Amino acid sequence: MHPGLSIDCVIFGFHESELKVLLLKLKNQKLWSLPGGFVDRQKAVDSEAVEVLFRRTGLRDIFLRQFYLFGDTDRHLPGHANKLVATDVIPPELENWFDQRFVSVGYYALVEYSKVQAPRPDFSSDSCTWKNMKDLPDLMLDHEKIIQKAYQILKRELNDQPIGLNLLPDEFSMSELQALYETVLDRKLDRRNFRRKMLSYDILEDTGKRRTGGAHKSPRLYRFNEEKYHKAIEDGLRSLW
Repeated sequence: MHPGLSIDCVIFGFHESELKVLLLKLKNQKLWSLPGGFVDRQKAVDSEAVEVLFRRTGLRDIFLRQFYLFGDTDRHLPGHANKLVATDVIPPELENWFDQRFVSVGYYALVEYSKVQAPRPDFSSDSCTWKNMKDLPDLMLDHEKIIQKAYQILKRELNDQPIGLNLLPDEFSMSELQALYETVLDRKLDRRNFRRKMLSYDILEDTGKRRTGGAHKSPRLYRFNEEKYHKAIEDGLRSLW
């Protein structure tokens, strides 16, 4: 492994109008952490990030973007590695490795929530589960800072990256699409204006189906035209919101 270099992945999902983050519960501790790992000397950093994602979600070919390098000197806390050993999070032979100063390459990923059937913990954790962005548990080291930075980037890139394409199921209602945008932006949007703007970009296709089984009237279901979606992003959607 490459000494002093690590990867941390902020994996976003969207479910029931909540933006979720996939987190690991450390063994024998109240702390949680981001999925991550170390970089093999013989492998590309991006390739290692893809593997981190696959090991936690079982998914490949999903949206993954490098967004920041976390290299502050205060990322290293004296005694942190010793505590991990004392609580059986890591074996004693790894204490010196974990005790060195690391700089971490931050990635954010967008996954369709329902496709992650059984999130997988790693050797240092008891569980791997989704947590609401607005109600995060206590996190180790600077992992909350990493999550908040990823969220800032996500909001900023809402009109420049295929956010909806990766967070929503293949078919969705206009209200579900609006709920995603409102959740990411953390503010309400006018329903009529939202619908008009989205349709004006000609990136949605009416499936001819309607959502059934709900308490309200059956809404139309749409899907993204991927070719038009990517073309619209290339042309720029900055004026949308």
